[in-house]
Amino acid sequence: MPAYSFEALDADGKARNGVIEADSARAARAALRGQALAPLTVEAVADARSGSLLSHPITGGRVLRGPRLAVWTRQLAGLIVAGLPLERALTALADEAEDEKTHRLIASLRAEVNAGAPLAGTMARFPREFSTVYTAVVGAGEQGGHLGEVLERLADDLEEMQALKAKLIGAALYPAIVTVLAIVIVTFLMSYVVPKIAAVFEGTKHSLPVLTVAVMAVSNFIRGYGWLLLLAIAIMAIGGRWALSVPSLRLRWDALWLRLPVVGRLARGYNAARFAGTLAMLASAGVPILRALQAAAETLSNQALRADAEDALVRVREGAPLASALAQKRRFPGLLPMFARLGEQTGQLPVMLGRAARQLSSEVQRRALHLATILEPVLIIIMGVVVMLIVLAVMLPIIQLSQLVK
Repeated sequence: MPAYSFEALDADGKARNGVIEADSARAARAALRGQALAPLTVEAVADARSGSLLSHPITGGRVLRGPRLAVWTRQLAGLIVAGLPLERALTALADEAEDEKTHRLIASLRAEVNAGAPLAGTMARFPREFSTVYTAVVGAGEQGGHLGEVLERLADDLEEMQALKAKLIGAALYPAIVTVLAIVIVTFLMSYVVPKIAAVFEGTKHSLPVLTVAVMAVSNFIRGYGWLLLLAIAIMAIGGRWALSVPSLRLRWDALWLRLPVVGRLARGYNAARFAGTLAMLASAGVPILRALQAAAETLSNQALRADAEDALVRVREGAPLASALAQKRRFPGLLPMFARLGEQTGQLPVMLGRAARQLSSEVQRRALHLATILEPVLIIIMGVVVMLIVLAVMLPIIQLSQLVK
């Protein structure tokens, strides 16, 4: 349990100092008041073993990453739907935590909830663990009195997003592995194999084939200036990351990225699916549309699309329908404003936005798998052609010499 050093006044007005264990700073103050002490300062004590602050269970990195957050949300929803009070549900999850960091995080949530704080407000204190969208949905569920159902819907959304991300990563994994292996093999051949074979022909007075001369020139460049090439790539990578940290440059880059033929459509579809799914979840949970739009816009990783979503928010705030506000922005796929218009006309906006999210997600998966299917043989062919050229560059002089001997 976290420890806190305190300075307090007793009933006689004398200063008292010491250390007290509690789940949170608020619980520590409550415990001091229970001892007839008036707390003046309460500060977390650093844990000597781990070097972290016990009152900050997420210090040093996220505790509930990706799939773990979805599983934890599902567990909490199940306990609440089963009729268990929130404080007891958090206690059960804290007792069953897999590691100490998770236990401390859930214990901190339980202590604040037990002291009367809302769950959403408590989660907002840990922004690395619980996003703005997450806390907004939880807050809407608390206010509406159906927290369990909202948490189940939130767990479904988290699992769907994780599944989509996993499929996209899986589609890109094989081409990435083939590309890396091709670079490693070609670099090995050009920097080690080709120089050794080229040394055999250096003593000959006969002219070498053009292909052999070209391959040897590339090999000499890699051996002599390869480190400069790596340094230049590293500098470009660092400079690129710095440039993307500048908001105006990041906006232009993301806008340019969306205009690319294949990956641009994938980026548009992925971000639009995430935006529509988040907006549908928030709207169905009872979150006001303006707040839902703001939270959904913050989930967009592409800054150009985020700017369009924020412009749409301004138009909706001024009284425009959501569909027309989204239709003004050409970067969003046309499917999104179409489903939004149908939802507004039928009074089923969350349902229609959810359908749009599922259809966009399916389209992104289909395009990603199709692209990966095309890239796999293309990369293998390119690798085979490069290796074949290197082999020909080595074999042509040998064939030439054998003909001269004859």
